[in-house]
Amino acid sequence: MRLLMVLLSMLALAAPSLAAPPLAMGGDPARGAIVYERCQACHSLARNRTGPKHCGLLGRAAGSVAGFAYSPAMRGSGIVWDEAALDSFLADPRGVVPRTTMGYDGVKDAQQRADLIAYLATAVAGSTLCR
Repeated sequence: MRLLMVLLSMLALAAPSLAAPPLAMGGDPARGAIVYERCQACHSLARNRTGPKHCGLLGRAAGSVAGFAYSPAMRGSGIVWDEAALDSFLADPRGVVPRTTMGYDGVKDAQQRADLIAYLATAVAGSTLCR
C-alpha cells in the first residue's frame, strides 16, 4: 500500500495536468467574468466574432460551430470541451493545438483559468443569449 501511495505521489508530481479539474480547485464565476473581458476582444457568448461563440461550449467538439471558419488544426484536434480540456488549452493554446489560428498566448495563472472556466460553465448555461 505504501508503495502505491509513493507511486501515485510521483505521478502527481510528474504530470500536474492529471490533477483535479479546475472547478474542483475553487473557480469563482464572478472573478471569471472579469477574466472573460480579455476574451471579448475576439469572442462573445452569443455570436461568432474573430473567434467562435461560446454558447454551448461545454460538451461541444472543438471546431464545430456552424458558420465559423476554423483552422484545420482545430477542426482535426479531436477535443471535446470539458473543464479539463479547457484548462489545458487555455494554459497553452498553441501547445495543445499546434497551428491553431487563435493568436492569444493563454491564461498562465491556474486560478484565473479555474475562475474563467467556472464563469463559462455558469454563463453559458444560464445565458438568455444562448437560447
